[in-house]
Amino acid sequence: MGASGKRIAIYPGTFDPLTNGHVSLIRRGFDVFDSVLVGVAADTGKNPLFSLEERVQMVKEVFAREPRASVEPFSGLLMDFARQKKCKAILRGLRAVSDFEYEFQMGLMNRRLHPGAQTIYMMTDYKWLYISSTIIKNVAELGGDIRGLVPESVERRLMEKYRQRRENPL
Repeated sequence: MGASGKRIAIYPGTFDPLTNGHVSLIRRGFDVFDSVLVGVAADTGKNPLFSLEERVQMVKEVFAREPRASVEPFSGLLMDFARQKKCKAILRGLRAVSDFEYEFQMGLMNRRLHPGAQTIYMMTDYKWLYISSTIIKNVAELGGDIRGLVPESVERRLMEKYRQRRENPL
């Protein structure tokens, strides 16, 4: 529960970019929680295609008409962010067994860092089982069709980003 007494979950990720798998999980989170705070991670350990500001904006655009969703960037440890937001539930998605190993380790470390917080795992909807942000970026970069795998606004941004890169290679 958050400071307001409402059941609030943080759904953390890099969202580089937001996929329909992410959107589905957030929407399903509304069945369990009063609201979902989408925490967009600044510290990704990766080289993101989109800036932190762009990633936050994409999520905000997709959920602009959904009062149960809020979006905030965060840096540093997720559990520090959870404490700051007085949130005790972390929502995570699982696609496959390979996700489970990583998520299990991360969940245990997070519990050690913040024993009062619980990690709640939801299985990805079967139709999004095979997609990831990385696969989406790879297909988009090579000109493949990603319609229906990401929100339309995200698809437009991806296509524009790769068009700019082709026209202005570094």
